[in-house]
Amino acid sequence: MKYSKDYDTVAFDKRDNAVMLFFASTTDAGDIEDYLLLMRAVGEDYDQDLYVEVNERQFSGHDLVSETHLSENMLTLDLREPAEALDGASQIVLTFDATEENKNAFEQGAFLILGDSIEGGHA
Repeated sequence: MKYSKDYDTVAFDKRDNAVMLFFASTTDAGDIEDYLLLMRAVGEDYDQDLYVEVNERQFSGHDLVSETHLSENMLTLDLREPAEALDGASQIVLTFDATEENKNAFEQGAFLILGDSIEGGHA
């Protein structure tokens, strides 16, 4: 089963203890209707788990992703096990508007968050 969404906004943030890549669908007024957050904890006091949050539903794990595919405006995550938080989906496919701002945020965050969890795929 696949969880697939299209977003109009991508944002990257790096903090002392985490790096985050945020995908959102927004209204014309700028309100968030739907979102997906990818986050990796960093630092000596953290376990390097990958955290995924979709509209306030969360799941995580250091071996959560088995394979990642990156393209110009699409990210595909193959999960090792189906995610109950996503109704049993074993794959997450995200597409986003191919604006320069979105592409830059995606490029900054994707490798920092997913780099060491990638076993296969291509980028």
